[in-house]
Amino acid sequence: MAVYLSLGSNLGDRRDNLQKAIEALGRHALVVERIAPVVESPAMLPPQAAPEWNLPFLNTVAECRTALAPEQLLAALKRIERDLGRSDTRHWAPRPIDIDILLFDDIVVKTDLLAIPHPGLATRSFFLTPLAALAPRLRIPGLERSPLELSRERGNGIPLWMGIVNLTPDSFSDGGEAATWDAVESRVDSMMAAGAHIIDFGAESTRPGATPLTAEQEWARLAPALERIVAKLGTNPLRPRISVDTYHPEVARRALVGGIDIVNDVGGLTLPDMLELAAGSRAEFVAMHNLGLPADPGRTLPAAGSAADQVEEWLDRRLAEWNSAGLELARIVLDPGIGFGKNPLQSLELMREIGRFTSRGLRLLVGHSRKSFMGQFASREPAERDLVTVGASIALAARGVDILRVHNVEQHAAAWRGWAHLQQDV
Repeated sequence: MAVYLSLGSNLGDRRDNLQKAIEALGRHALVVERIAPVVESPAMLPPQAAPEWNLPFLNTVAECRTALAPEQLLAALKRIERDLGRSDTRHWAPRPIDIDILLFDDIVVKTDLLAIPHPGLATRSFFLTPLAALAPRLRIPGLERSPLELSRERGNGIPLWMGIVNLTPDSFSDGGEAATWDAVESRVDSMMAAGAHIIDFGAESTRPGATPLTAEQEWARLAPALERIVAKLGTNPLRPRISVDTYHPEVARRALVGGIDIVNDVGGLTLPDMLELAAGSRAEFVAMHNLGLPADPGRTLPAAGSAADQVEEWLDRRLAEWNSAGLELARIVLDPGIGFGKNPLQSLELMREIGRFTSRGLRLLVGHSRKSFMGQFASREPAERDLVTVGASIALAARGVDILRVHNVEQHAAAWRGWAHLQQDV
C-alpha cells in the first residue's frame, strides 16, 4: 500500500528529530521511497496558549510502502513518537516529533481513533506544500482534487526557495564569485543554513551578449563542482535537491547520471533529445519559455498582444507535445521565463498575471531575481536589487508560485518567516 506521512518537529534539534523519525520508519515495516523538501511553518496554537509554545515547525512528507493495516500503522507511529521523546500529550504542545497519516492508498477511514485522509489535509499548507512537491496531481479520495489544486484554492502556500550558484565568469549578477570550490561550498552552506530547498547550478550564462558554450565546454565547467556537491550532500534524505541549469541534452544526461534531482531546462523542454531524456527519467524537469538563447533584448514577444496570452498559447502547444512524448506531467515545472524574450513591461505583466498559469496542473517556478526589468524602479546594479526581489517574491508566493529562484536565500527565508507569522492560516 502507498502511504503518505507528515512528519513535523518544533522542539529540540528539529532536523535531527525528522531524520531519526525517517530512520525509525524503516524499522516498523515501512519502506521509505521519497522525502519531500523540508518547510518551516508557524506553530498552530490554541487560544490563550503559553507564549513559550510559539516555536516554528519543520515539516516534511514521506512517501512510503507498507503491508500494515491502517490501525497497525497508527500504533507503530505512536511508538516511534514515544521512542523519540514525545511525552507531552496536551493538544498542540511543543513536541520533538509529530507523525500523521495523510493518505493510505485510495481508501477512506473514519473511526473514533483514525481519519484518513487527514481531516486537516485540505486546509494546512505544511501538509499541502510538501505533498504537492511529491505528488502534485494525485487525486485525494473523498476530496477528488489534487494537493496542488487544494493548495491553489486556499492560497498562502509555503514557497520553495531555489538558490542560484553561477559557475560562469560572465553571469549578469554574480559572475566569477563562485570561481573556486571553497567559494561554491561556502555559498551552498549559507543557502542550506537559510533553508534552501533546491540548489541550482549553472555553468553557461544566458544573459544578453553571452558567448554560447558547447555541451563539452559546459560540462567541463560544471562537472568538478557537481561531483563534489553530490558527494558532500550524500544520501541524507533531508538534503536540498540538486538542480542543473542547462539547455544541452547531453549535459542534462550526464548530470542525471551523476546524481542530480532536477533539470532546469532553459530551452523550454522542446528539443527531441531532451524530451526523450525526460520521458525516460524519474527526475523533475523545469521548462522555461524563451525566444532564443542567449537572451536578445531586441527580440521580444509582439507588443501588440498580451504577453500572458502568448505564453499561455506556447504552454498549450507544449502540453500537447509533452503528452504525445509520454512525459509524466507531475514531474514538469513551468517557468514563464522572466526577461527571456520579454520587454520590462511584459515581464511585469507575466508576474502580475501569474495566477493564470495555475489552471494547467503544473507547478510554477519564477526566476526574477535581480533581473534587468527592475532597473526601471530599483538600483541599476543587479547586486543591489535583492530587497526589491524579496518584495516581488512574497507577492508571487501569495499568487500561487511554488518555487522561487533567487540569489539571496537568506533574505527571502527571513522575510517569508516574518510574513507567515502574521497570517492565521499558513
